[in-house]
Amino acid sequence: MTIRYLHTMVRVLDLEKSIAFYRLLGLEQTRRSDYEQGRFTLVFMAPPDQPECPVELTWNWDGDAGLPSDSRHFGHLAYGVDDIHATCAHLMANGVTINRPPRDGRMAFVRSPDNVSVELLQKGAPLTPAEPWVSMPNTGHW
Repeated sequence: MTIRYLHTMVRVLDLEKSIAFYRLLGLEQTRRSDYEQGRFTLVFMAPPDQPECPVELTWNWDGDAGLPSDSRHFGHLAYGVDDIHATCAHLMANGVTINRPPRDGRMAFVRSPDNVSVELLQKGAPLTPAEPWVSMPNTGHW
């Protein structure tokens, strides 16, 4: 038996805001499908060099009211970044709250507009801890 990663799906409330957030992370849209009969849109976004590792943004045109609430929980998406300090600075400059700053030079957490937790991990060895991250407190949950 073999298994292959396909995608991670997250339900979004504002498709354009969500696309903008994932673009800030460096993801690109790889595919979009609008389903008139089902009244929903699927947008797949992935790192430029990993189109086989997308996140699927699912947007219901009429909102999510009336969908079954089965208490399913989602953990987080995780992406490796070349420079965690620069990535977090870029996100902050664009209005994204850094929920768990990269105080250790290795790991940070942010949230999407739909409250999806996104873990950012420094590729390779951790960076030398630096300000403003070392002194920055956690904000909210991740």
